[in-house]
Amino acid sequence: MVDPAPVVDPAAVVGPAETSPPSRGRLHHVEIWVQDYLRAKSSLGWLLDRLGYTLESEWGHGGSWQGAGEYIVLEAGPDVSGPHERQHAGLNHLAFAAGPASAVETLAAAALGHGWALMFPDRHPYAGGSGHWAAYLENADGFEVELVAGSEA
Repeated sequence: MVDPAPVVDPAAVVGPAETSPPSRGRLHHVEIWVQDYLRAKSSLGWLLDRLGYTLESEWGHGGSWQGAGEYIVLEAGPDVSGPHERQHAGLNHLAFAAGPASAVETLAAAALGHGWALMFPDRHPYAGGSGHWAAYLENADGFEVELVAGSEA
C-alpha cells in the first residue's frame, strides 16, 4: 500500500519568484517632455545626478537617467507642443526620498544655484503638513519636485 501524498497548503509554499520584491506594479520609467533639453538637463538632470541617478544615454534632444530600478527620460523634440503646466490635468510633481532633513536642506540650498526656486518659502519645510519635512522646488520651466526627508537613522 502506498501512502497518500501529503496535503500542502499553497500559501505556505514560497517559490523563488516570491523571495524577491514583486516587479509587477512597480514604476518602470517616467518620460518627461520638455521644451529645451539642455535647460532641463541643467536643472532636472543636475538634481537627478544628486539624487543618485546616472545619465545612461543621451541623444540629440534627450537623455535617460537610471535609478535603482526605474529610469527617468528628459526629452524635447518635434512632438512637444506648449509649455508644461503643473496645475493642469496631468503630472503635478515628482517626489523623491532625499535622505535626512539635513540632506534635504543641503540639496535644496544647492539647487537654488542650478535653476530651482524654493516654493512656499513661508511654510518651508512643512508646506506638506506638520511632521512632513520636505523642500518643494520649481524650475524655470514650471516643473515641480518635492524632496522628502526620511529619518536620521
